[in-house]
Amino acid sequence: MAVKLMAFDLDGTLTQHKTPLEEKNRRVLQKLSEKYRLVMVGAGSCMRIFKQMNEFPIDVIGNYGMQFAEYNYNKKELEVVSNDTVPVDTEEILRRAALIRDKYNLHDFAGKTMEIHDSGMLTFPVLGTEAKIEDKLAYDPDKAKRKVMYPYVKELFHDYNVVIGGTSSFDIIPGKYGKYNSLMRYAEKHNFSKDEIVYCGDDYMTGGNDHDVYLSGIKFIIVDLYTNFEKIIEQSGLL
Repeated sequence: MAVKLMAFDLDGTLTQHKTPLEEKNRRVLQKLSEKYRLVMVGAGSCMRIFKQMNEFPIDVIGNYGMQFAEYNYNKKELEVVSNDTVPVDTEEILRRAALIRDKYNLHDFAGKTMEIHDSGMLTFPVLGTEAKIEDKLAYDPDKAKRKVMYPYVKELFHDYNVVIGGTSSFDIIPGKYGKYNSLMRYAEKHNFSKDEIVYCGDDYMTGGNDHDVYLSGIKFIIVDLYTNFEKIIEQSGLL
């Protein structure tokens, strides 16, 4: 394959959700970095992704393309190079969140009903913003519960892109942003064509946050479980 750029999802692909990058997968990334340019394409902020990866030297696309950061090898630090924001009608967003909770009887939650990020991106946390991590991980790991809710949430937030995020939430992204669009912006900036890109992700089904990349025609490597990442990459012939 004429591959020059490798892009990665994080949670579920390289790590367990919201947990640090393990040494085994870090070593695989290091080997890949000797042959290809690497970039993370994530749902969280660039710095959160960078910290979760134990500061592995890599460029990061954060907040579904609302934020871009590049690794400075001289300073050995990640530098944010762009940070988009959009306005939010808080009253309207909270009204929609209340409709979801009423429809599916989701009134038992901890913290706030909706997380409104500084960027203007939204997260609807089914268990609330202050839920315990163990409860989040156990709530809906196969996404079956949220797949039932997905059409309604998508209908309510028709002016956003909606994806089923993590194990207990929905990511609600301002319309022009998303993993595919942001990856192509990055590729264009660094002079990579679409057929020179490989993307590794786990969340490729309808409602998943890798789904737009999966449908795009970019070479897509399905990582069924982050603990299998090394084996999958070895079988791909990329090492």
